[in-house]
Amino acid sequence: MRNRIITSLFFILSFVSISLSTPLGEVDATELLKLVETDQDYFDALDLISAADNFDELSESKDLKMLVLDLGTGDRATPKWATPKSESSTKGTESKTKKKEKSATEGKSLWSLFILSFISGIAALLTPCVFPMIPMTVSFFTKQSKSKAAGIKNAMIYGVSIIIIYILLGTVVTAIFGPAVLNEMSTNPWFNIFFFVLLVVFAVSFMGAFEIRMPSKWVNSADSKADKGGVIGIFFMALVLALVSFSCTGPIVGTLIFEAASKGGIAPVVGMFGFSFALALPFTLFAIFPGWLNSMPQSGGWLNTVKVFLGFLELALAFKFLSNADLAWQAHFLERELFIAIWIAIFGVLAMYLFGKLRLPHDDVIEKVSVGRAMLGVLTLTLVVYMIPGLWGAPLKLINAFPPPSHYSESPQGFGGGGGSSASHGPEGTHFGAQGLWLFDDFDKAQAYAKEVGKPLLLDFTGWNCVNCRKMEENVWGEVGVIEHMRDDIVIVSLYIDERTELPKSEQRIEKVNGDDFPIVTVGDKWMYKEISEYEIAAQPYYRMLGPNGEDLENGFADYQNHGNASTFGGWLEEGLKLYKEAEQK
Repeated sequence: MRNRIITSLFFILSFVSISLSTPLGEVDATELLKLVETDQDYFDALDLISAADNFDELSESKDLKMLVLDLGTGDRATPKWATPKSESSTKGTESKTKKKEKSATEGKSLWSLFILSFISGIAALLTPCVFPMIPMTVSFFTKQSKSKAAGIKNAMIYGVSIIIIYILLGTVVTAIFGPAVLNEMSTNPWFNIFFFVLLVVFAVSFMGAFEIRMPSKWVNSADSKADKGGVIGIFFMALVLALVSFSCTGPIVGTLIFEAASKGGIAPVVGMFGFSFALALPFTLFAIFPGWLNSMPQSGGWLNTVKVFLGFLELALAFKFLSNADLAWQAHFLERELFIAIWIAIFGVLAMYLFGKLRLPHDDVIEKVSVGRAMLGVLTLTLVVYMIPGLWGAPLKLINAFPPPSHYSESPQGFGGGGGSSASHGPEGTHFGAQGLWLFDDFDKAQAYAKEVGKPLLLDFTGWNCVNCRKMEENVWGEVGVIEHMRDDIVIVSLYIDERTELPKSEQRIEKVNGDDFPIVTVGDKWMYKEISEYEIAAQPYYRMLGPNGEDLENGFADYQNHGNASTFGGWLEEGLKLYKEAEQK
């Protein structure tokens, strides 16, 4: 009975709050909490209080806090705003601020994914499976349509159909596995090994060893329905394109979905939209401006060159996924030097291919190398020469997001041991990390040491498989104006959210996140829960600076999207150091 009452009250108050934007009175909030009987009642009541316009006022009510503390037993996690300040490890930030931070970070991340997907779609266009279809399809629409306007309309429907098909693919993948499972799979070493093998197979296929095709039954079925005409027929024509071109687009689409999965949420849909938009755009534009078809290059051997080139890129990228698995296990099998050596070999062979010194199964005989192919060969050879010093510890900033970090190598302090920190060892509980810095990996030890030496603590939420984390460490941490603060003025704790070491049984537990169970079994689970519960964000890298009493300093957060250069990140650090000194004097 009570459960029915609180459910009804919850919806009534929610409706009033949303419709009339009226604040939730303290007395009403208290009565609401007194009706709590089940765990679901408890979380529903907290959600309503947190959503109130006057939440800041309610969160300061001592009576309300005491009531929440009394109810927050067992699996009912006490919200941070109700926790006494002396028991809270950080002061935290207001809920609205956290949502803005999360929205800004996710927004930029999705834009980056869209741009990457769009570029991938352009690459897919320049393959033997897709490129020849452009003039054929556009000519079909212009000839079969009764007027130019009808031809343009049909081509636009065709382009939209392509977009819908690929967005449906992203939606289905997300719906089947769910964002959380996709994100977990992206950090799972076994899944990374599976994807390594898959990309090697795709690469060999691109190079001409064999072709990966969709079942002919699917293609024939879609083709027969495409003859019906109308919008449905045009849609099935687009489906035929997707199925027939799978041998060229499949590897690219698979890689994009995996990349999007690591971001979670609607990222797979955004990725597929970017890819399909680039794929559909030429069909629509050429239908509107058919005269452009005359300026298109003719199909020929150059398309196979594009496909082989993509095959070499797929092969190089495959070792990134093998490296992810090695990092997750900390096996030290594929360390930085070996990874770079493999890439030098792959791109060295690619340079030979582009210069015509190597032929693969479907290549035409090359009498003369074209100017474009020669220029691409020069760029590839330049990359090879650039990577060679990396075998002896050079930072390789242009590609540092792909190899293992500099400290994950045979000689982490540089060739001969001269490239690391001047200290032979760091404080107890630290490990040698990026830029020769000594980093903690345990929050409690790091906080105790920071208090002992009187320095702010930098929380570095990171991951072994986090590409943007490596970019920050290699491109930003070591720059003038940043490295001095990182080395001398702050204490750093790196909290790896994908660290798979199991916690002692006594520390394993289940917490609640947005009303759902959140099992904490591994060290990575522990740090992920800390980031989500305290900062309401799950992105990496994510940085926070803590003050003398473990409170969050008011310089806010830093991440790759907003602080991906030495100037902005250094300014953020300096603001935090200034706030720390002010807090010390209070």
